Amino acid sequence: MNLTPEAILPVDAADACLVGRVWRPAPVDGPAVVVVTADGKLVDISSQFPTMSHLLEAAQPAEAAREAMQAGETIGSLAEALAGITAGAGLRMLAPTDLQALKAAGVTFVKSMLERVIEERAAGDAAAAESIRQTIGAEIGGSLADIVPGSERAAKLKQSLIRQGLWSQYLEVGIGPDAEVFTKAPPMSAVGVGADVGIHPKSAWNNPEPEVVMAVNSRGETVGATLGNDVNLRDFEGRSALLLGKAKDNNASCALGPFIRLFDAGFGIQDVRKAVVSLRVEGPEGYVLEGRSSLGEISRDPLDLVGQTIGATHQYPDGFLLFTGTMFAPVEDRDTPGQGFTHKIGDVVTIASEKLGALVNRVDHADRIAPWTFGTRALMENLARRGLLG
Repeated sequence: MNLTPEAILPVDAADACLVGRVWRPAPVDGPAVVVVTADGKLVDISSQFPTMSHLLEAAQPAEAAREAMQAGETIGSLAEALAGITAGAGLRMLAPTDLQALKAAGVTFVKSMLERVIEERAAGDAAAAESIRQTIGAEIGGSLADIVPGSERAAKLKQSLIRQGLWSQYLEVGIGPDAEVFTKAPPMSAVGVGADVGIHPKSAWNNPEPEVVMAVNSRGETVGATLGNDVNLRDFEGRSALLLGKAKDNNASCALGPFIRLFDAGFGIQDVRKAVVSLRVEGPEGYVLEGRSSLGEISRDPLDLVGQTIGATHQYPDGFLLFTGTMFAPVEDRDTPGQGFTHKIGDVVTIASEKLGALVNRVDHADRIAPWTFGTRALMENLARRGLLG
């Protein structure tokens, strides 16, 4: 994995307000909220914002982070924290989230929506997917390209597809009035840049899902964005949508980072709407897969997805991070013709966007990755021991 500051930082990092979390070794022996300086130093602002949730609750998070830097503690460099990942010791990077709920929106792009319909029709069998892909694409692909979800035209198309026997639960959330929003993983369970990401050992058809992730506070205000890998098991979910939890939520199956870029005068929601996310998978056998996903092609606006997540019917007192979905669903054959793409152990996945940086992870089986042990209780105990809780 290419874990250098140059490889993972945004192209305009010197002008960005980048906040994240690192693990500090003894005597701290716990996580810290940090801001990245223009020259690549890490400043610990935990004395003022003990958790990322605390920081995102500020009236102006970017301004608050910059002000906190003045009284913060410089604890090392980003280069050191990236090297610590490989060493498994010392100062090292973590996912840039802690108490927030980890939510995800599904089937928000036409291409991925059709792939979900194909998975459903194939009942999780990758070998059957290609013929179904050709049939489904020919029959309904073009008719969905410019449909506005929840519109009168979408409702009429729904009735037409029902008459043809082509309606699906995935089309319901793809073009219907209500978005699919689900819990991706528990708070504190996400892994960060450089970590291994996990796939279930019984899965034979799976893929990365490169996404832009919105950082939202308890007031429903979107205050920043980061990158995410919503690791997905296509065979599990294809067998039954009721297996969504097992398909999506496994040890280390949620990756976020490298940092949350806070909204300020130089970066905001319009930049998110225009973001292009690239994906590169490098296999241990020399295989390379590349793709791109443009937020400009999303079916639902990112702020609409946020609005469908939080409101009068659902609150998030610690805030949440929301995966916005991906248009990237790899269908190219990797080994056997007709079998499509699936991960191999040792794959290196790089998800990148110019203004958000690069999230790099290596693939392993979820039961071979170190188990998740540092949860919310451990965080509270650690912060209390350090005198950071008022």
